[in-house]
Amino acid sequence: MSEKLSTTTRDRLVTAVAELMRVEGYSAITVKQITSASGAPMGSLYHHFPAGKSAIAAEALRVSGAAYIQLLPLLLDAHDDLREAVPAAFVAAAETIERSGWMNMCPVGTVAGEVADSEPDIREVAAEVMKSWIDEGTGYFVRRGLGEADARELVIAILCALEGAFILSRTLRSTEPLLAAGKAMGSRVSEIMKRQGILDISSS
Repeated sequence: MSEKLSTTTRDRLVTAVAELMRVEGYSAITVKQITSASGAPMGSLYHHFPAGKSAIAAEALRVSGAAYIQLLPLLLDAHDDLREAVPAAFVAAAETIERSGWMNMCPVGTVAGEVADSEPDIREVAAEVMKSWIDEGTGYFVRRGLGEADARELVIAILCALEGAFILSRTLRSTEPLLAAGKAMGSRVSEIMKRQGILDISSS
């Protein structure tokens, strides 16, 4: 098997597991589902991931986590004022989840809640990803003009609001929770800016 083919097969396996976990969580998916969804033979799965399902899941969480945090600048950089940027990101999330048929937006949150006690190794990977989100998000908001403590508190609050709103929106089949969460986070940004004496925060 060529290195190019080998890399492609590995990527297909990781992508398939990320999508399966996003929809079904971790425990429900099987190795047979993974090979079917990825189009990879069973031998290739264990060639790339000798530990099987748990090893692919760990890699899928890391890859997905790295991709999802890139949405922060992608969505917020379009707005010079964070008071507009943060609520707009929640509006975008609401539109996306509704358009997708109320599917979960991120496998990390789905898996983290499911395996917090039952799969300690996977929980640790999810924690690793979430810590990276907090660190990168903090850095982003610092670059946008916030003090480090406020930036860290804000990104944690946004993650909490977003993950909780996803659950409510999926359950209620409504964008209302995401829109309400976005409005609340916009108010929080305004409070921080007022306290710090910031009139406008530009992404430049």
